[in-house]
Amino acid sequence: MEHRQLGHSGLRVSRLALGTMGWGEETDTETAAEVLAAFTDAGGTLVDTADVYGDGAAETTLGELLDKVVPRDQVVLATKAVARRQDGPFGGGASRGALLAALDGSLSRLGVDHVDLWQLHAWDEHTPLPETLAAVDHAVASGRVRYAGLSNYSGWQLATAATTQRHRYPFGGTPVISAQVEYSLVERGVEREVVPAAEHHGIGLLAWAPLGRGVLTGKYRHATPADSRGASEKMANYVEHHRTDRTTRIVQAVSTAAEGLGVSPLEVALAWVRDRPGVTAPVVGARTRHQLTTSLNAEKLDLPLAIRGALDDVSSPTLGYPERHPGR
Repeated sequence: MEHRQLGHSGLRVSRLALGTMGWGEETDTETAAEVLAAFTDAGGTLVDTADVYGDGAAETTLGELLDKVVPRDQVVLATKAVARRQDGPFGGGASRGALLAALDGSLSRLGVDHVDLWQLHAWDEHTPLPETLAAVDHAVASGRVRYAGLSNYSGWQLATAATTQRHRYPFGGTPVISAQVEYSLVERGVEREVVPAAEHHGIGLLAWAPLGRGVLTGKYRHATPADSRGASEKMANYVEHHRTDRTTRIVQAVSTAAEGLGVSPLEVALAWVRDRPGVTAPVVGARTRHQLTTSLNAEKLDLPLAIRGALDDVSSPTLGYPERHPGR
């Protein structure tokens, strides 16, 4: 598997990341071990999780597998701290107390003394940004975090955080090197503001839900498979979000391209987002080894320019003022 620099940093990661959102719930420990082994055997290094996944179950499951399945130092371990509001003196969210407590919890569940990439899961409008970023600086200075990233930030939020840290670095500010956002053929909204902001500030993009929450695989074209997330009471709305008339047209184009190339629609959709400007790695949440194997097949696929152009056109997001200035 090829590797890329993550943003303007010295950290190199595989250009496909393994997501663990369902671990501990949809995916048991035995299956997770198979998936992790297959991923690392293929040259994958970046493994992404979060403290909120399964209320910590994903981190616990991953922690049980480190060193048993793959040596800890061969994995770029990434987790996220959710900015969830809660009662108590520290106010929850992205306050200093809440974030550092969340980090300690993540380290305990993962069974490690540090994570390689610590990401703030969401913007917190109730906490001053300097306080949030100071907590990140402290986490890095204490040795519990190596690199810092953001997740689900809008363009102005990403730019503000990056600029704030740049003005403080190298006197204490930790550079923001990554932004994890939903990005796929059916979700290209980040191209309006987030992608340009990331490019300007040297921030690498990690694309979550690169398969449009499963819709781009084509498995929902005619029905809802009984073993799919779309059939799950808990996850049905997550999938339904992208089951629209527009998506139907995009899925048809992806399927046509896949048929012409002799590959699966999944491979086409994954290769498209993997090679978008600014993207370092798509994050694939494989629930089974078979799903991961199909995703790994995309590593061999480079989309022809004509097909890439056709997919760009059918999925093009609406751009207007000020993203597209009059006369441009």
